Amino acid sequence: MGGLAALAREAGHRVTGCDAGVYPPMSDQLRALGIDLIEGFSAEQMQLQPDLYVVGNVVSRARLPNGEAKFPLMEAILDAGAPYTSGPQWLGEHVLQGRHVLAVAGTHGKTTTTAMLSWILESAGLQPGFLVGGVPMNFGVSARLGNGACFVIEADEYDTAFFDKRSKFVHYRPRTAVLNNLEFDHADIFENLAAIERQFHHLLRTVPSNGRVVCNGLEESLARVLHQGCWSEVRSFGAAVSDFCALGEPDDFQVQYLGQQVAQVRWALGGIHNQHNALAAIAAAEHVGVPPAQAAAALANFQNVKRRMEVRSRIHLAQGAAPVQDADAITIYDDFAHHPTAIRTTVNGLRRKVGTARILAVFEPRSNTMKLGAMKSQLPWSLEEADLAFCHSGGLGWDAQEALQSMGPRAWVADSIDALVAQVRAQARPGDHILCMSNGGFGGIHQKLAAALQSQ
Repeated sequence: MGGLAALAREAGHRVTGCDAGVYPPMSDQLRALGIDLIEGFSAEQMQLQPDLYVVGNVVSRARLPNGEAKFPLMEAILDAGAPYTSGPQWLGEHVLQGRHVLAVAGTHGKTTTTAMLSWILESAGLQPGFLVGGVPMNFGVSARLGNGACFVIEADEYDTAFFDKRSKFVHYRPRTAVLNNLEFDHADIFENLAAIERQFHHLLRTVPSNGRVVCNGLEESLARVLHQGCWSEVRSFGAAVSDFCALGEPDDFQVQYLGQQVAQVRWALGGIHNQHNALAAIAAAEHVGVPPAQAAAALANFQNVKRRMEVRSRIHLAQGAAPVQDADAITIYDDFAHHPTAIRTTVNGLRRKVGTARILAVFEPRSNTMKLGAMKSQLPWSLEEADLAFCHSGGLGWDAQEALQSMGPRAWVADSIDALVAQVRAQARPGDHILCMSNGGFGGIHQKLAAALQSQ
């Protein structure tokens, strides 16, 4: 919604927005664009009398225990008969119409792959518009209209709005659709994996016959989606028998297309997941005329997305009279990983980078799926390559200590951010890598950890 607000502002509209607990980097970006942020959902905002209310899917008709509306502004909008629409519908009708839309869908990697694809098209001179669920560091903003025919969008399977329970991506009508992967997620709205597969198939129904579906060849779930029906060209990636595959290490690999080498990617990113993201972006860019070699050259300058293995601090603990060595620094990272598979691949990517150095994984199960406990049994698996794991259990309806019991003394649990910081501080040693993972602000834990470590 923040990116959508930025697009509306760029298009010349006067834009204001409201939310609860807005946090950086999006809050900083919106204020820099001159978009006023109002805390909360008070009905008094009706006094602004906008031409249109664009409603995000956080808004519902829920009631508080005292019977009052959780979102009084929405109730006032409905009572007044004021004009409103959903974010995805507004976007489809006012921004995407008439453009070559490249939509990136999947349980994991949407934001990073969308940013990669946008950068490839930008480097090729196509001046794409884009909407990314994060801030790509190559651009410094999460959205722009662009002057070219292409628009790259992160295509989320979450529901559109309380009044439109279809997945957001059915509004985007892509000509190029990337299906990165597909696992069970969003347990608050989907009953099972088959229900999500059905929504992905609805997306395929909107791709024209002269369009392209770029699909992860390693995913059985996506094979089932394609089996339900596909009316477009399909290009696979990832598996050894896929159309696009990789040979080599994640940070230096050969791109092969139909068995022939077509490019070499050498870049700063690590992890098999990013290698697959790159293959997906290269295959999608090829559909709009960017040769794989040119796409690979652009990826050499790709700077990733904020909150994707972003280094936030390097702390040198006091060592008395001993000289301070760079290898002794404690590095604090910020990452958006929250689904168990994403946590596992993120930790694995860091492990490949730091070798035998200790990794302290600090995370909070904050997404609706994780809060419901639907995937708590997968947490020990997701944290296998971490030396120590620290879980923020505040607000959970399940026992995090029990869920992590199989990890023994490697797992720590605290019900407050301050207690979690104290646990990490007590265990941290020179040379450690502290990986903080959350899809929220995590209570400013990165700054608190840095301050706590510096005070030792």
